[in-house]
Amino acid sequence: MPEKTDPPLLLVLGGDPDGPGDVPAPDLRRIAGRALVRYADETSLAGLLPAADALLVWNFTSDAPARAWSGPGRRPGWVHTASAGVDRLLSCPEIAASDTVVTNARGIFDQPIAEYTAGLVLALAKDFHGSWELQRQHRWRHRETMRVSGSRAIVVGSGPIGRAIGRTLLALGVGVELVGRRERTGDPEFGTVHAADSLHGLLPGADWVVCAAPLTPQTTGMFDARAFSRMRPGARFVNVGRGAHVVQEDLVRALLSRHLGGAALDVFADEPLPADSPLWDVPGLLVSPHMSGDTTGWRADLARQFCDNFDRWAAGEPLLNVVDKRLGYVSDRSTP
Repeated sequence: MPEKTDPPLLLVLGGDPDGPGDVPAPDLRRIAGRALVRYADETSLAGLLPAADALLVWNFTSDAPARAWSGPGRRPGWVHTASAGVDRLLSCPEIAASDTVVTNARGIFDQPIAEYTAGLVLALAKDFHGSWELQRQHRWRHRETMRVSGSRAIVVGSGPIGRAIGRTLLALGVGVELVGRRERTGDPEFGTVHAADSLHGLLPGADWVVCAAPLTPQTTGMFDARAFSRMRPGARFVNVGRGAHVVQEDLVRALLSRHLGGAALDVFADEPLPADSPLWDVPGLLVSPHMSGDTTGWRADLARQFCDNFDRWAAGEPLLNVVDKRLGYVSDRSTP
């Protein structure tokens, strides 16, 4: 909480109720009277930052905070992003090196993304896309499809989202190996959490490989030609992490060569995916517009979570979901 006695200034990037309406406004009625709330957009953020005590990055697809941070004047002591990933913020060296506390939306998207991933696994295994296409053509063509129960999956990312995906796949009868930054034994759900450097040794045994890792320098480009070549023929790949985890050209080659049996991408290096991108037409690839965590009411959940943290901030209590800026995500040690 800032030291000055006046109501703190909360700056909100995006969601201006008097603006163009591209991003719906957050419901901040709970903090009415306890903070002066001002809204910023891409162009006004830099000029407003020096006066702000806290910044809510409501438009979490924006790169404006990283661009504006290095300007003159003081900076907010607390930044909250309404997203699980913090790579856009931490791409700014000044933010990463500052004393500003960064918190995120950890916990909001876990189960929705897990359900979406399970849906993608089932869609790929049961050839739903083929059924819809044959229905469109009015063609009756019987096929045999893959049995999900008894198959094996690797989930890369051992945070709350990866764990929720793993639990949901376990409920479908899928054997799950969880991969994190470092090895941990005795996990109550997954036994051993494998270290990241074990991934290539695990890939040949998986029918499914799911990426749900945070984007860090260590995970950027981790799924490249070498990784795809290590996967067993016919295996499927799903990415609900970040587009930069994947070398997209290498994935396309693995699909066109039929080495992979299919893939599903919900995230891309460039978003929105350009209409002329070749990814739209790659055989065996399901494309969705970064929507795996967005269920009905998700923005209300995000606003409620922020207001809960604002209560703690105003009371001088430890914040929830504090990002370890050296690691690039919330570690278990950083959460009260």
